Amino acid sequence: MTQLFVCHGRDDIPRWQAAFSEARLVSRQQARAQAGEGDSVWVVSHIEAWPTLVTLLSGRGAIVKVLSYAPDPLEALRALDAGARGYAHALSPPELLRQMALVTSHRGIWVPPELLAQVMGSAYRALGGESRQQDEVLSELTERERAVALAVAEGQSNKEVARRLEITERSVKAHLGAIFRKLGVRDRLQLILKLGQRETA
Repeated sequence: MTQLFVCHGRDDIPRWQAAFSEARLVSRQQARAQAGEGDSVWVVSHIEAWPTLVTLLSGRGAIVKVLSYAPDPLEALRALDAGARGYAHALSPPELLRQMALVTSHRGIWVPPELLAQVMGSAYRALGGESRQQDEVLSELTERERAVALAVAEGQSNKEVARRLEITERSVKAHLGAIFRKLGVRDRLQLILKLGQRETA
């Protein structure tokens, strides 16, 4: 499968070639003309109007991934919202790029683990966050557990939660274990999704 990297000429990154021997660097205009159903397209986020290009190409059925030199949760959300199936650092190692290509080619979504909680926290806030929480969900938690759950929903790491609440990281982990049990969730992602659920009438 051909891997099209949509970038500026100066973005000839050797690791892209190392990841995919068939990689081709193309301009925005070339991508618009060439990419179609099932093609693997990598768009670098510093090109002009990249979200529009992502939307166009994904609308044609191309498997679009966005690469960024400065990964950011809000940019990742923007990429996924535009139709990208993946988002990662432009200087990711070849093995990670190959994994990303494999996951997205099977209709999966790829966001690096270190960005996932932040992306979900951004999504949680963008969807209205606390205003959408169901009172009965939070009522099952102690006051401290509620504080931990809300901080995690905002995308904070255990260390950040500990600092914010002036407790130890070990306490944060213990509270998270209790929160997961009480709310019937397995991980932070499920917690964020549960807290962000819309109330149903």
